[in-house]
Amino acid sequence: MDGKTAVVTGASRGLGREIARLLAAEGAHVVVCARGEDGLAELEAEGCTVQRADVRDEFDMERFAETAARAGPTPGIDLLFANAGVYHGHPGDTPLAEEPYSRFDDHLRTNVRGVFATVREAVPHLNEGARVFVPSGGVARDARPGFGSYAVSKAGAEAVARQFAAELDATVGVLDMGFLSTELTDNTDKGRDPADVAGIALWAATEADPAELDGAVTGIREWKTATR
Repeated sequence: MDGKTAVVTGASRGLGREIARLLAAEGAHVVVCARGEDGLAELEAEGCTVQRADVRDEFDMERFAETAARAGPTPGIDLLFANAGVYHGHPGDTPLAEEPYSRFDDHLRTNVRGVFATVREAVPHLNEGARVFVPSGGVARDARPGFGSYAVSKAGAEAVARQFAAELDATVGVLDMGFLSTELTDNTDKGRDPADVAGIALWAATEADPAELDGAVTGIREWKTATR
């Protein structure tokens, strides 16, 4: 990935951090952001360009996209992971009918509108052949009790990705990373370690057929089948 500029939102922890580290190790110039500065200094020390930015704020995302487009060895953005997201509550214990309106609103504002703002503000800076990815999970398509408005928001995020795929020249796809053990999911021991699945991001960014990624959901099965 030498000479490529890769952008990762929500990179201060969990999946975003592991993706950023892996892409940087492969030679990309990685530009990352998070709502808070905790965790960003470590990535900066590893060679990433860091900026505090909140995906809920379109002006933050406009400035972040401009920074990213100027940060690499060549202008523009080659790879974008709209990774930032939130889950208010405990996975499996947030039934939709019991959720406060404030929680519903912030799930949508962060996980749907935040994806929209991230991609929208990056569009003017996307290089030819750019790839854009929205990490997601099975609850976006297969409803399960207790995942409430978080599941609704992930379905919305996938819809945003599909619409961008239909309208942009760039490849835009959804990466189903499975259920992860992160702070977002209360570090449950039932989930996968983000470091174990970050390789999906690298494979999708470099080896996967863009025609098969565009507008589609690609997951662990496809990754493992392709990399056996």
